[in-house]
Amino acid sequence: MNHWGKADQDDILRARNVLLASGRRTPREEVDAYRVLAQVSPAAYLPLLAKALQRLSYDAGRGRKRPDCLALCEEAVAAARCIDAAEPARSDVLYKALDTCQRELYGLGRRAEGLAMRGEMLDIGRAQAEPAGHPVVRGLDGWAAGLSEEGRYSEAADAMTELVDALLPGGPRDGALAWSLLEWTANLRDAGRSGEALAAFETLVTMEAAEAAHDRGPMSCHLYSLVGHAQMLDDYGRGEQAASARQEALTLLEELADTGERKSWSRYGSSYWAVVLTLSGAETDRPASDEPRPPSGALPMEWSSDTRQRYFDSRHSLRDEVDTLASRATEDPDRYLAELVRLQRALTIRSAVYWENRTHMFPERVRPLFDEGVAMARRLTRHDPAEGTPALARSLIDRSMFHTAACEYGPALDDFRRALSHPGEAD
Repeated sequence: MNHWGKADQDDILRARNVLLASGRRTPREEVDAYRVLAQVSPAAYLPLLAKALQRLSYDAGRGRKRPDCLALCEEAVAAARCIDAAEPARSDVLYKALDTCQRELYGLGRRAEGLAMRGEMLDIGRAQAEPAGHPVVRGLDGWAAGLSEEGRYSEAADAMTELVDALLPGGPRDGALAWSLLEWTANLRDAGRSGEALAAFETLVTMEAAEAAHDRGPMSCHLYSLVGHAQMLDDYGRGEQAASARQEALTLLEELADTGERKSWSRYGSSYWAVVLTLSGAETDRPASDEPRPPSGALPMEWSSDTRQRYFDSRHSLRDEVDTLASRATEDPDRYLAELVRLQRALTIRSAVYWENRTHMFPERVRPLFDEGVAMARRLTRHDPAEGTPALARSLIDRSMFHTAACEYGPALDDFRRALSHPGEAD
């Protein structure tokens, strides 16, 4: 849809006067002027029109989208497509217009159309990368995340493999490689490619160890990587290697408890922890089969908006489910207690990820949930030691890593030592 009619000389004169006037023009006036002038001089004004339409789609003064946001985004894409293919700026203008539009489509639940636009963005990225000899193709990460949300895990893993292969020669890149390695690991695991997933996680652990050793990255991120890797090793039946990774994590946590981080890293470490937490909790925190699943291993800002909204809104119904199940578990622990522990962990993970990037007070928001998880796991251990013991160890490690993210290294060490004191972890 567009609003481009045939302009006469009066329209053109008015449009030019709007743009040349010394007073402040509104976003709507700017768009109307560019609509007219794009017919007269498309090479000069179509790129400006596409950008102005994207600005207009969001009401900055009120901090919200306009009611006609999608129509404006679609018009921006149409304007960008009309730019002459020989124009050097066309690719960038179209890429950005598609990006804005796909986000709006996802927000409205029109996921197939949003994913198709991500595919077109990837095509643009490939076309730009090839002649420039640039190894990193723009759009691969968004395409992989979209595929993962649709359950197309093997395709997502292949896309992330291509991206990581391009990023690896350039090194850590101020953390950019670490985020990609996390997402790559998650996609490989979700695709059932266990050997590749473990190898990818080991690459991440090795890189984070080197970064921490040279003060180029937080010690805590090395710790979270070790703990996440240990859980994945456990999941794949490699208990001896998992125990070794946890012993290495214990040594690192002892150092943190003694000295703290050697440098200040702002909130980078807690964001990293939240992503590793979603990755480690993916098997026990799956949405309904008919719902898109957040791409584990990816930052929440990389999730599509409808998936993110659904995932975080579910905290309220999960809280109700946990409370209802708690009553049933008191009456019939054989039937309900283990499920209560699993469901409460899902609530804890979703709440921790929600609050971590919203306020520096996130520890106070989620601390009671980690405490509640440990208490429930202790109940399960008393009732059924075979099932409860590993659940208690896991909940203690979860709380230990939460304490670490909150820079509470003493309590973190205490919890981690308690977790490793359970049979099978001390050796």
